[in-house]
Order: sequence, then structure tokens, then C-alpha cells
Amino acid sequence: KYRTCRRQVRECSQKADHHEGMSSDDELTPTEVTEFQKSKDNILEDSRKIFEDVHADFCDIRKILLKFQEWKEKFPDSYCDAYVSFCLPKLLNPLIRVQLINWNPLEQNFTDLEEMPWFKAVEEFSDAKNSSES
Repeated sequence: KYRTCRRQVRECSQKADHHEGMSSDDELTPTEVTEFQKSKDNILEDSRKIFEDVHADFCDIRKILLKFQEWKEKFPDSYCDAYVSFCLPKLLNPLIRVQLINWNPLEQNFTDLEEMPWFKAVEEFSDAKNSSES
């Protein structure tokens, strides 16, 4: 809509200094930036409240994975029969997504995924799983 209007104005005014593909459509107005920041802040505030009524043992990825590791060590047959490796991604998905709400790889000072606590916990669990299988 805006692009078409600007193109029509350019064509009528015969501006020759416009280069196709160099558009300002992606630039936000100060009002839009303020609204976006306010909306983002509200979402981040709400995300902090998601697990506030959940016991720490059930919203901390490291603690959850330790429970599964104990299960595997104490009852390997039951652990194997439960297809835990297929269930864990679905179980951890909401917990990881909450931690990634504010993650933006396009920012200059973003944290690498490999440096995030949840990633390290999953990696340690995977290493423990592989070493116990070998």
C-alpha cells in the first residue's frame, strides 16, 4: 500500500535518484517503535510469570533431566520401554521456548545457543546417555 503510493508519487515527480530495491518500507516510525517495545515488554513480563506457581523441580530443565537420568540408571528396562528419547523434546519444548522468547540472533550482542543453560543441560544429559550406553 505505502510502497505503491510512494512509487506513484516518484513517477509523477520524475525523481531519478531512487534505486529499486532500496526501500524504506522496513523502517518503523517512532510511534511504531514505541508500540513494539511496549508490546515486547508486556510479553516478557508475562513470560516471567508462566512458571511462578510451578515447583522448581518441574520447571528447571537440569533438574528434570537429572530425574530422567536417575530413572535410566535405576530402572533401565522401564526407561527404555517408555521411549523417553522420543518424549523429552516434547516435554522440554515449552520450557526452552520460554527461555528463547527474548533471544534474537540478529542483535549484535546475542547469546549463542550453545552458551544457554538449557542447551548445556541437554548436552550434559546427552553425553551422560552416550557414555552409559558405551
